[in-house]
Amino acid sequence: MQRQSVERRGKSVGMKCLQTISAVGSLAAMLVLAGCRQDMHDQPKFFPQRGTSFYADGRSVRPQVENTVARGQLHEDTYFYTGLNNGAEGNTFPFPVTMDVVQRGQERYNVYCAPCHSRVGNGQGMIVQRGYRPAGDFHTDRLRNAPLGHFFAVMTNGYGAMPDYAAQVTPADRWAIVAYIRALQLSQNASGADLVGQQTKPLAAIAHEQGMDEFVEPLKLPATAHVYGTPNGQDNGIPGQDKITGANTPAAATPKPATTGTPAATAPGATKQ
Repeated sequence: MQRQSVERRGKSVGMKCLQTISAVGSLAAMLVLAGCRQDMHDQPKFFPQRGTSFYADGRSVRPQVENTVARGQLHEDTYFYTGLNNGAEGNTFPFPVTMDVVQRGQERYNVYCAPCHSRVGNGQGMIVQRGYRPAGDFHTDRLRNAPLGHFFAVMTNGYGAMPDYAAQVTPADRWAIVAYIRALQLSQNASGADLVGQQTKPLAAIAHEQGMDEFVEPLKLPATAHVYGTPNGQDNGIPGQDKITGANTPAAATPKPATTGTPAATAPGATKQ
């Protein structure tokens, strides 16, 4: 019995020794492999703007091959992508404008432009009503007479306090928005020839008939909407914006009455085009 007990203890000790040796061997192998393989840590690569002795000019970044462009960035139709002809703002569309184009422009305008310019394009969107600087009013003579390429270039590059929207809106959609802006402008400046066969009424008249006059009254913008944040408290030459008189009065400036710029609406029963 004692002999069997001793044998069992011997086997148990032997198994533990083997397990210990196996664990130590595995750990040693892992350490050796970790120390020898550093491909993910020390990659054979160049770092931008660092020098190197590999090239004769000592630069790690190689100059681009002349007269080459990235795939999909050729942009042969420069007017379509810039709105400019030889540096001047053009006044034509690069493709036919259909009702689908205008409707697409309206949808994109309401997403990206209306928060500042408002749904009717008078520059008094909800962001402006909460104190942001007034946006451009499309119903001014300056913007009614502006070429089509001007609106495209502004959306592409930004203008004044407005950032660019080139990353958010594709070139085709920018042109569609331009088409819709022209439709908004026509709604406020249509001639008799433009209304042949149409019965229209101003929204103010319709609102009065329905007892909703308060919805077409001029908005009272907060004083912060007229603070330019410039050293002299003025717009410094950006056209189409209200000016604040005095160099030290931007915070206390009195807002000027805002124009409604509400588009005319087709009367009930009238035929729409």
